[in-house]
Parts: sequence; structure tokens; C-alpha cells
Amino acid sequence: MILILLLSSICGFSQNISNDSTKVYKKRVLESSEIDFLTSYYLQDGKNAAVTGGIGTEKLDDFTSTLVVAVPLNADDVLTVDFGISAYSSASSSNINPFDADYANAFQASSGASASDVWYNFVGSYSHSSDNRNSIWDAKLSVSIEFDYYSFGLGGGFTQLFNEKNTELSVHGNVFIDFWETKYPVELKPAGSSNEDGDEHFNISNYIITGNTNYNPIFKEFDNKMRNSYSLGFGLSQILSRNFQSLVALDLVLQQGLLSTPYQRIYFNDIEDSFIEDFHLADAIEKLPDLRFKVAVGNRSSYYLNEHFVLRTFYRYYYDDWGVTSHTASIEIPIKITDKFTIYPSYRYYSQTRSDYFASYENHISTENFYTSDYDLSGFIANQYSFGISYTDIFTNSHIWIFGLKSVDLKFNYYERDSGFKAGFVVAGCKFILDNDKNIIPNLLNKIGL
Repeated sequence: MILILLLSSICGFSQNISNDSTKVYKKRVLESSEIDFLTSYYLQDGKNAAVTGGIGTEKLDDFTSTLVVAVPLNADDVLTVDFGISAYSSASSSNINPFDADYANAFQASSGASASDVWYNFVGSYSHSSDNRNSIWDAKLSVSIEFDYYSFGLGGGFTQLFNEKNTELSVHGNVFIDFWETKYPVELKPAGSSNEDGDEHFNISNYIITGNTNYNPIFKEFDNKMRNSYSLGFGLSQILSRNFQSLVALDLVLQQGLLSTPYQRIYFNDIEDSFIEDFHLADAIEKLPDLRFKVAVGNRSSYYLNEHFVLRTFYRYYYDDWGVTSHTASIEIPIKITDKFTIYPSYRYYSQTRSDYFASYENHISTENFYTSDYDLSGFIANQYSFGISYTDIFTNSHIWIFGLKSVDLKFNYYERDSGFKAGFVVAGCKFILDNDKNIIPNLLNKIGL
């Protein structure tokens, strides 16, 4: 339905564009409607799941599909709609309630409701360019939903080109208002209360506790269930020569509210362990400060070597007030095989220091104010190896109905950390150009009465 409405807007505006074009010629920002279809498959595994306190399976697979439609409203304005759906299954999040499996164990997935879910995302954006194309305004609205999280976002930006379009200065800002539907480890729920992650009621009294039988966790439900994020970014791009272009970017982010993940367990070194079957019962849940400030500065450069090779590099330095600093460096070398085919191998290096609040399994002390065993906040080094191939036909000679095929991209990625975490993912995409000259859309809309 969204696609039909967008396509109908093309027809509604086309008559105005035709009438105006006889007065003053002005190159359109976007000549024809473009449709991008993107899909990816992601698979990961590891042994440091935060749901089970820094140990346990991290198996997860995810399939995502995204449709992006860009519509020229007139010569100056473009409306873009981005809709994505992601379906995943997660062995680690299934252990929010590990006791609906045959035998509870941190390295075994359960069959609870949180073992799989679907994530929905919608982004609508609008951009306006000045007559001389030196100024660009844009605004966007976003909404996303998953099993325990809801997000609403607003953003906007301004770009100014100088120096015969050789220099570009941009600023953009975003606000995200997020809501948690707080879910806690099932053993922390009061006896007989409803289990949100399964069809049955969980009562810890129905199980035999071994180890420390006087199980008495530190637990209090979060009062604040909102998370607000504010970001401000600046960019300066410069064409330095016929072959060399460079961009410097600065990003500032402030987060406030519930920054802890409610269902991630913590185990203390100074509290005796309690078990049900082979599952270690939580001593507490992750607790982190309600403020976080992030700063990132980076450089992206592109150097044209010759008609077959281009060198692209990227570097970013990141710092936050939780004690995390990181360095990211990557290199990509697109190699043009023919006029239409390009391959692009790439490599990405990442290193990160440990957060002040991180400790591994059973290495926290109960007197600490904040604690997490999420390995995303640990110190680690990661490497990513990628290989992609791209087909591009700027004349869109190939057609599927009223859509001309402009490009096809396929990219393979392998990611690994020195902690043993590994992931592989494949990303594929197709870009189509709508053939506005065939009048198929107007005829179709007339037939259905629109």
C-alpha cells in the first residue's frame, strides 16, 4: 500500500513538472523514482552471552529484508521511505527463561517466547535542494519495534556546498525516544507471577535449588523504562585534487535513562552460587549509569589510482565516559573488471578498551555500584574480512516489468574477535529505476479506481 501511494504521487506531480519545465530548465535532483531491495543473512556464535552472565551460547541467526523507495516530488524535493523486517532466533535471549528446556544449561537454548522474534523498522525522510543545488535541507522520522523495545526518532540536517561544489559542510541531529518493555530473568520474578517469556507460570518453589539453598538475589525492578538519545554530527568534505577526496566527521551522542539491559544476569564473586539443574541462578541484573556521553571523530578518504583501481580508507577514534576508547581502521580497494562489473575486497580492524563497569563471569563484587558482564563492553580486538561484487548498468537496459535494473551488489563478510566470538553475513541488494515514460502506473491506478 505504501508503495502504491508513493507511485501515485509521482503521477500527481508529473503534470506540474511538465508545465514548469517550459519556463526554466533546471536539472532534477532525482530524475526517476528509485527502488532498492536489500536482504541479508547473519549468523554468529560465541561463549560469552550477557544473558547468562558472561558465559553460555551466543548462537544467533537473523534474516533481514529492506525496501527503500525514493520518489522525486518535483525538481527540488525527494521523499524516501525505508521499511525493514528482521526475523531472528537467539539461543542466548531464549535463556531469559531457561527452565522450559529439557535440562537448564547456559550453553543450551530453551524454547521460550524470546528465543525468536521479528523486528520492524520504518524510516521516512524528505530532502529539499536549493535552485543552485548548493544547499540541502533534510528531515526524517523513524519507528522501530521488537519484542521488548520500542523506538521513535526524529532527525534533520543541513548541507552547504562551497568553492564550486569542491567543499561540503554538513550538520545533522537526531533524537530517539525509546521504551523498554522490561523483561527480567525468570528466577527473579515473584513466586507464582506470570512468566512473560512462556505460556506457563514459573514458581521457583517447584524446583530443587542446589549449592546455596538460601537463594536471596539483589533485585529491584527499574523505575525508569525510557531511554533518550540525542546526537549531533558535523562533516567537512573536500575535493583536494582530481584524484583525491577526503571527509572529516565529528559525532557527539548523549544517552540518558535506562541504559542497562534488564534481562542480563550478573554473578558476584562474594556470594555463594545457587543452581537449578545445571543453571546458575542470577545474583543480580546488569546495572549501569543512567547517563552516557560519546564522542567519535573520523576520516574517510578516497583516492582514484587509475581507471581500474580506487583506494578507500577510513579511520575513527571513539571515546565515552564509561571508560571505553576504540580505534577503527579499514581499507577497501574497488577493482573495475569491466565497464559493468567491479569487485571490492576490504579489511576492517577494530580495538577497544574495557569499560570501567565490566567484569567477566563471577568477577564482580556485590558492593559495586555498577556492573555488567556484557562482552560488548569488554576489551577486545576484532578483524573483519569482506569481498563484494557489483554489477552496474547506468542505462538500465535490463527490465523487470516497468522497472529498469540499475545495479546488483553481493557482499560476503567474516568477523571475529579475540574472545572467540565469530560471525558471518551475506548482504545482497538490487537497485531499480522506475520507467516513468510507459504510463503503466497511471493506467494501473485508473483500473483500480485511484
